[in-house]
Amino acid sequence: MNFLGKKKDTSEGRVLVLGGTGKTGRRVAARLEEKGRPVRVGSRASVPAFDWDNESGWSACLEGVTAAYITYAPDLAMPGAADAIRAFVKLARRHGVRHLVLLSGRGEAEAQACERIVQDSGLDWTIVRSSWFNQNFSEGAFIDMVLAGTITLPAGQTPEPFVDIDDIADIVVTALSAPGHAGQLYEVTGPRLMTFADIAADISSATGRPVRYVDVPHDAFVASVADSGAPKDVVWMLDYLFSTVLDGRNASLTDGVQRALGRPPKDFADYARDVAATGLWNVVE
Repeated sequence: MNFLGKKKDTSEGRVLVLGGTGKTGRRVAARLEEKGRPVRVGSRASVPAFDWDNESGWSACLEGVTAAYITYAPDLAMPGAADAIRAFVKLARRHGVRHLVLLSGRGEAEAQACERIVQDSGLDWTIVRSSWFNQNFSEGAFIDMVLAGTITLPAGQTPEPFVDIDDIADIVVTALSAPGHAGQLYEVTGPRLMTFADIAADISSATGRPVRYVDVPHDAFVASVADSGAPKDVVWMLDYLFSTVLDGRNASLTDGVQRALGRPPKDFADYARDVAATGLWNVVE
């Protein structure tokens, strides 16, 4: 019994990692497990399964959980995301969850609405508001373009401060494991603004083979994604991101990584060299 009236330590107890097999989630889960923290992976394939479209299964995932890392796929800008976040937060509080860490997106009004839901939950919260990921070029939608040697996107010369997912995972784990991060909003970027042409140049340098950026019309790009058989929500998301978020609104650097971790963020060139060294971008002739 807590006779002193102190708040319970949220750095102990089981953590539910939503999207626990995804880009950030699997890194967060692995780091927490390395620290000896009990983890429950929330995914469609896990037992119990977590599916944003099946609220009836959420309670089983929240049983015995003291903290949760929330990622919403494919993006918090999707229609219905705010309703889902609101319902999840309400249920999490009912199950005794004490700390929520939300992965959000820069420049998205819909994502900021979801942030406010978490902030107004009455629970401890930490927001990680992220720029575009470096790993989109090695684990995401753009890897095939890199392998083909031509990054064809409707981005013009708009710069973006790409951030490394390993930095994001380190922030999330720190927020869940150490005091001082509740009530903090960390807006995270990489250390420099980069156009997609700059991205191509860094990948070329790291791989030793030419990779170029070609700007294409927005409508033609969206049509090609749809024609490729991509899911409708992915088509919608890419249409939204390239027509709104990539309009220059995020062309600035922040100190979120430094504030959270006490070190500078990883540069894209270092990320590119690390990926190239694995052979992932090698092209078999």
